[in-house]
This record gives sequence, structure tokens and C-alpha cells, in this order.
Amino acid sequence: MPFFPPAHGMPRVDDRRVLSRIVYVIRNGLQWKDAPKAYSPHKTLYNHFIRWSRLGVFDRILKTLAEQAGRSKRLMIDATHLKAHRTAASLLKKGFSPRHIGRKKEGLTSKLHALCDDQGRAVRLYLTAGQASDFKGADVLLTDLPAETKKVIGDRGYDRNIIRHSLTERTITACIPPKKNRKSQPPYDCHLYKQRDLIENMFAKLKDWRRVATRYDRCAHTFMSAIHIAASFIFHLKE
Repeated sequence: MPFFPPAHGMPRVDDRRVLSRIVYVIRNGLQWKDAPKAYSPHKTLYNHFIRWSRLGVFDRILKTLAEQAGRSKRLMIDATHLKAHRTAASLLKKGFSPRHIGRKKEGLTSKLHALCDDQGRAVRLYLTAGQASDFKGADVLLTDLPAETKKVIGDRGYDRNIIRHSLTERTITACIPPKKNRKSQPPYDCHLYKQRDLIENMFAKLKDWRRVATRYDRCAHTFMSAIHIAASFIFHLKE
């Protein structure tokens, strides 16, 4: 675990102990003030979490762990909705940075777009508002794929010519079933497509962590930090 220097005026603490307590709060969906008293002052946990989040520490940890785990030749792409807590109405207020939260018939939601490898481990994650199209996530996640990538598996939601052409130009095979209303029906490997349940299982494991399944965080970067922490521990650090 890398060393994180303390902020100005902040007493030096054991980073490992602080991180383990942050993990406890995120896994169990607690408010910071409800963290066990033995876990040191809750303001200490919260301040460290916010500071590390703003520095992009948690997304760099996931990126490093994913690279150390090795690059897969097959990647899967999908998206899932994450409900926002009822107090999240204030998230719709305008601010300096996007909140990545929107309204659907189910209520306030965010949408998590993800790439996973052939072992069901999270590789890349991206957050948008709940009503955003799958294509918006694909435009980000499918850019600059590792050179080892040979196949990308996705559902009909990603059946778009621009996605297929972009992958073909990089000699990557798109295993995406065509929409039924397509005039031309591009072929795909139906047996390989069955492996897509790996990314569904990945989302299910992420949602076992309560602060991931339900969004409590006002800022998008802190919510993504919670997701990056969960993904790092579930898929790479092997709790």
C-alpha cells in the first residue's frame, strides 16, 4: 500500500488502519458518524477519504492492481443502474462539476459503465447520469484498449456501426448480437456470448457493498472512489 502524506495541519496516522476503517464504512453502508468509536474520530476517516478521493488515489490503485493481474484477450462491456438515496434530490443542483445523477421512472439514479476481463474482474469503470445511453460509456471505455485485446463481448445495447468499425480497425472482434430490426445481421459467436454472465456477476458482487448499491455521496468523484475501493478489494485483493 503506498504512503499517503498527511495534509497540512493533519496529525500523522497509520494509513493502513484508516483505509481498513474506510472500507468498513463503505461495505456496510454506514454514515461516517456511525463508524465504531474504536475506529478513531469519524472526521479523521472522512477527511482522509475526501482528500485521497480528490487526489485520485483510489482509481490509481484499481488501475495498478488490474495491470498487475495481467491483461486479458477477452473483455466484456455492460452497464447497470445504481439508485440514489432519497436525500439525493440536492444532487440535481448545479455545481462546478457534473453530479452524474439523473431522473428515470425508478427515481434518481446513476449509471455505472464497466469493462471486465475473462475472469470477471473489473478493469475499467465510468459513471454517468442514469438516463445516459450505453454508447456514452462505450465511447470512453473502448478507447485506447490494451494491445492484448482480441475480442469484446457486449449485449444488443452496443450494436452500433461506429462501435463495430472502431473495433475492426484495431483488429478486435466484436461479439455483439445484432438488433432484431437491423436490415443486415452481422454474425457473432453465440457460444462466446454466453460468457457475458461474468460481467453480470461482477455487478452483483459490487452491489453487495451497500454504499455502492445505493448512492449516498453528493459528489461523483467520492461515489466513484467508493466503487473503486470495492472493486479493488473484491476482485484483486481477495478479502
